[in-house]
Amino acid sequence: MKKNSCSKLPPPGRGSSRLRCRALSSCSNTRKMSSKRQMDHLEKTSKDYRQNAVYPAQVCGIIQESDTVKRLRISVHPDFTFKAGQWVDFFIPGVEKVGGFSMCSCPGLLQREGVIELAVKKALHPPAHWIHTACTVGAHVAMRVGGNFFFDPRPADPPADLLLVAGGVGINPLYSVLLHAAHLARQHHASGGRDYRMGSAHMLYSAKSVQELLFKNTIVELSREFPGQFSCDLLVTEPSQDPARDQNILPVTRRGRITEADLRAHVDPQRTLCYLCGPPPMIEAISQSLIDLGLPKDRILFEKWW
Repeated sequence: MKKNSCSKLPPPGRGSSRLRCRALSSCSNTRKMSSKRQMDHLEKTSKDYRQNAVYPAQVCGIIQESDTVKRLRISVHPDFTFKAGQWVDFFIPGVEKVGGFSMCSCPGLLQREGVIELAVKKALHPPAHWIHTACTVGAHVAMRVGGNFFFDPRPADPPADLLLVAGGVGINPLYSVLLHAAHLARQHHASGGRDYRMGSAHMLYSAKSVQELLFKNTIVELSREFPGQFSCDLLVTEPSQDPARDQNILPVTRRGRITEADLRAHVDPQRTLCYLCGPPPMIEAISQSLIDLGLPKDRILFEKWW
């Protein structure tokens, strides 16, 4: 990874506004999928919350996360803020289409280093295509934060047990939430119990192959750092894949798909807060299973990107 060598960024194009939202987003039905055509990002999110300011930013690191995914490390303006789970409108000079990408980093990284990270899958859509074929370290872009899907508890809020269910690159906002949950757990310990008390967090993550399980090593490491509090199950769906090839993740990885039994083991109707992100058919099926297991609809939060 290249170090952040970006110069001081100019002021944003518009005045910044800060909206005090509820600590836990409760919009579980914010996306409607068109059966006729694929809507672009701005259409799909037209009714979602957005900050007013569009901030200048600069790419200061590019990592090949997998054969199909690149991770960008982006230096942002000092006034840039976001909540774990949110996305950005991604503006590229010379590219008409506006990208929409969830942050895969947490607010803590932004506070420490002034950067955010985006993991983008290879695609023909112009913003993703630019990232995979033309983006270089030093490239200038602009971003605006939006989204009603986030985890941002206040210190006095009751602890929630998180169930994070991801399919494919739907891992991005949920990885941000998981990293933020780990930050809150460390902060609670460091403050002697004065800050927010994090409950448990379980990640259910399904991808086609072991290689496409993004961030898998960090997810497993967090389960080891917080034994009994954080845990994970990683699943690969292609029959030809052999999870046993990666010894580091072998204990928590299996071949197959997420089942109702996987969900049942981590659902408490009174305490569980479930965040879902992935293809619409997966979200719809898992949402119904969670409802059948007694989890209230207002505790099932989802983001659909396809």
